[in-house]
Amino acid sequence: MTIKITQKITGFAVQSAEQANQALAKPELEREPIQSSLPLGLDSMNEMLERPEMLVGSTYKVRTPLTEHAMYITINDIILNQDTEHEQRIPFEVFINSKSMDHFQWIVALTRIISAVFRKGGDITFLVSELKSVFDPKGGYFKQGGKYMPSLVAEIGDVIEQHMRIIGLIKNEGLGDIQKQMIEAKRKELQAKHIPTKDAKSTDFPSGATLCSKCLVNAVIMMDGCMTCLNCGESKCG
Repeated sequence: MTIKITQKITGFAVQSAEQANQALAKPELEREPIQSSLPLGLDSMNEMLERPEMLVGSTYKVRTPLTEHAMYITINDIILNQDTEHEQRIPFEVFINSKSMDHFQWIVALTRIISAVFRKGGDITFLVSELKSVFDPKGGYFKQGGKYMPSLVAEIGDVIEQHMRIIGLIKNEGLGDIQKQMIEAKRKELQAKHIPTKDAKSTDFPSGATLCSKCLVNAVIMMDGCMTCLNCGESKCG
């Protein structure tokens, strides 16, 4: 009989012949199961993991100018180490539903591939950058608030990133307090100088702001002689 060792060996003891014979004589059903004391994590995910009867999930409503009807993106999570201090939610599957059938085939294919990657385990956060880097040859669009989406696939990646941040799989880096105060002060100063236009109703940033290459929001303005983003703090001057 072969036993696969999945944990680090911290000690050992030699079993006597009498103890070995007693263990073999004990019925299989009466033997105590070997349980791991280590919490389960992303490395525990694999294709052999069966789907539980119930999963916890969230549904996100997405409207884009590329489709007539809204899309509903549902991401279901499996809960590892439930009711312990190591409890963690991991994405397990994704579904996308819409009245619009224009993109039905490739969306179904994409959701199955994404779900398979979720179940594969390991670092699955790379999916976000891969999906968000897909560009539509016909051009992207701006969401409400001024954020640029290069494609419908990138929109799906943006929703997955939002979900991963909510469950703690992707950490929010954020800005420092001093940087936030400086940006807020400059924003108020610029808002006082600029007269709002019709195009500025859907965003909190000046109407003359340009697109930020990092956060894809129209929030880059000239501040103290340097192009700076009022949304994420990205600056050409470092």
